[in-house]
Amino acid sequence: MVANAFRHPVGVIQLHGSVGDTGSMSKCRQMSFRFISKNFAVDVGLLRKGQCGSRQCKLQVICASSSQTSTTDPILSTSKAESALILIRHGESLWNEKNLFTGCVDVPLTKRGVDEAIEAGKRISNIPIDMIFTSSLIRAQMTAMLAMTQHRRKKVPIITHNESRQAKTWSQIYSGDTKKQSIPVVTAWQLNERMYGELQGLNKLETAERYGKEQVHEWRRSYDIPPPSGESLEMCSQRAVAYFKEHIEPKLQSGKNVLVAAHGNSLRSIIMYLERLTSQEVISLELSTGVPLLYIHKEEKFMRRGSPVGPTEPGVYAYTKSLALYRQELDKKSH
Repeated sequence: MVANAFRHPVGVIQLHGSVGDTGSMSKCRQMSFRFISKNFAVDVGLLRKGQCGSRQCKLQVICASSSQTSTTDPILSTSKAESALILIRHGESLWNEKNLFTGCVDVPLTKRGVDEAIEAGKRISNIPIDMIFTSSLIRAQMTAMLAMTQHRRKKVPIITHNESRQAKTWSQIYSGDTKKQSIPVVTAWQLNERMYGELQGLNKLETAERYGKEQVHEWRRSYDIPPPSGESLEMCSQRAVAYFKEHIEPKLQSGKNVLVAAHGNSLRSIIMYLERLTSQEVISLELSTGVPLLYIHKEEKFMRRGSPVGPTEPGVYAYTKSLALYRQELDKKSH
């Protein structure tokens, strides 16, 4: 039975190579072949330093890919050695507009905030995204969803619901093709803005008049001094960075490209970890609303690549071969 099973064809081998002037394979300088089966494909290269019959020949696996359902973008599966991380602070909220301390109060975006989120989406429209993480607050979720309406892949961001067995069951997708055209969105309270305690809902100027500018500045800008009944930046950092290390960083290490939509202080905390900033350096770090920041994760390191200027701006896509190839494939599909 076992012997008979191996007599059935399981795949196809495609041979590619260059030969010497005589046409003899013994004079070949390089060749490769691709094994293709129903669920798997492997590219193998033959590297030559001498003749192919010598001991200097070397077989090397160039790449392997599976045709099974995956959440990774099928246009271009980036190498596990490299992935993209996009950080976006939410667009302007209604309380930002009113100059109120917001913290963990769940306030939506203004019209300007909506426009900022859409503009952020245009800036990242050519960058691969396989997963999205947001805080549990609506302004961050709105920003992520609005940004994705501008992405050229047109994949649908879908919030995952794992809070109960029933919620998980009821939100299941039963189409493999639909899953491939979806992006899972994970919400986490650990990515929320830092909780401003008794300052939440107060006008910032009036609070400075009541408590003094120096005191309010200390609450807002010090690293380890919290406002009354609230969190310090250090406390916010402990939960945000712990969540990033446990849930987001492993996705990047596995080759997933990740978008994180969150808040000024939770993102400031994550950037402190990514760039190894000191407690003095992080308190002076300013993040504008609705402006994406791109990092490349490669060889266990994070490299900051700045903010993409727009969908037609070429610079950011030249930082890595993977981003350049991804944009090239998007261009091909649009023609």
